[in-house]
Amino acid sequence: MTILFSDLDKTLIYSYKHDIGKQKELVEMYQGREVSYMSKKSVQAMKKIMGTRKIAKENDVLFVPTTTRTIMQYNRINLPIENPKYALVCNGGILLEEGEINKKWYQESLELIEESNEEMRKAIEILENDELVNFEIRYIEKLFVFTKSKDPKKTIDKLKKKVDSDKVDVFLNGVKVYAVPKELTKGNALKRFVAFYEKLKAEKNNVDKNNTKKINPVKLNGKHINTIAAGDSLFDISMLESADKAFAPINLADKINKKVNVCPENELLSERILCSIIKDIRQ
Repeated sequence: MTILFSDLDKTLIYSYKHDIGKQKELVEMYQGREVSYMSKKSVQAMKKIMGTRKIAKENDVLFVPTTTRTIMQYNRINLPIENPKYALVCNGGILLEEGEINKKWYQESLELIEESNEEMRKAIEILENDELVNFEIRYIEKLFVFTKSKDPKKTIDKLKKKVDSDKVDVFLNGVKVYAVPKELTKGNALKRFVAFYEKLKAEKNNVDKNNTKKINPVKLNGKHINTIAAGDSLFDISMLESADKAFAPINLADKINKKVNVCPENELLSERILCSIIKDIRQ
C-alpha cells in the first residue's frame, strides 16, 4: 500500500501568478476571484490514481493532503477527485477526518508543542511591537503564528535573535512570517499518521487494542506501507526526509538530507509526482 503525503500550493496546485500554461483547470476561488489551478495533465493523472475512493482502493493508494493552510483555506480547494477521507492541515497539527476535526489528534498536537508555548508567546509580543508588521498577527488554532511584514527579513532576524531556536522555528515565505513550535512539523505528522492508520486497521481487524503498540508501525498483516512525500518549501523538508520516497523541486533538493526525486525547473512538480505514481502502479 502507498500513502501519498503531499503539500498543495506549488506542489499539486498553482496560484494564478504562476504560469502553468493554458491547459489548466480551476481548483480554488476566493472572494469571487480565480486563485489556484491544476494543469490538465495533473488532473488527468490524479483521476487515474484516485478519482474516486474506489479507484484509489483498487490502486492501493491513500492520498493525505498535508498543508500549512488553515481549515478554512483548505476547504476552499476543490480537487478534481472525490474528497480525501483524511487531510493534515495547520502544518500537521490538525487531522481532518471526513472534513471534521479529529479531537484526539488535535489534543495530542497541543501536548506535543506544550514546551514551546512560552517562546510562542514571546514571538507574538515581538511581532506586536514590530513597526514593520503590516498585517494582523494570527495565532492559528493555538498551534503556530502567522503575519506579514513590510521588511520580512528584518522581522525574521528580530525573531531569530530573541526566540529560543531549540523550541521555535521561524520561516519566511515571500512577505509572510511564521513562528512554529519545533515539534509541529509535517515530518512528525507523517509518522503520527502512519501509526494512527495502522492502529485503526488493527482495530478493524479485531486485533487486541492492548497489543497494537507492538505492531510495526509500517507493517500490518504482512502488508508493507510505502510512504511518498512531495513538497516545495522549508515547511516540507522534515516530511520529505521522513518518507520512503520524496519529490522536490531542484531549488529545495540540496537542503534535504536524503536522496530525492528532483523536479527540474522546466517541469511541473505536480506532473512529475502523479505520473511517477501511475508508472509505479502499472509495474
